[in-house]
Amino acid sequence: MSVTQEDVRRIARLVRLTEPTDRLESLTGELNSILDWVEQLNEVDVKDVAPMTTPIQTPLLQRADDVTDGGRRDEILKNAPKAEEGFFVVPRSVE
Repeated sequence: MSVTQEDVRRIARLVRLTEPTDRLESLTGELNSILDWVEQLNEVDVKDVAPMTTPIQTPLLQRADDVTDGGRRDEILKNAPKAEEGFFVVPRSVE
C-alpha cells in the first residue's frame, strides 16, 4: 500500500487541516513508512496465540449485585444549598 501526495492533500482537506505544499512530501514519506510497518505486522503468525486484554492473568474482584438506595440520602443532602422532602431544590430554568 502506498500513499501519494494527492492522498495526503485529500486527507488534510477532509480533517480540515491546511498543510503547506512543501510539507506534503515529508508527510507522504512518514505515512508510507507507517503503512510499511503495519504490513510487517501482517507477517507475524498469531494462529495459536490466545487473545488477551492484559499479560497478567488475575481474577476480577466482584461484589454482590444488590440493588439498594445507597442509604446515604441525608448525608448527601446536607451538602446541598437547599433540599426539601429528600430532594435537591434547584432554581427554575424554564418559565
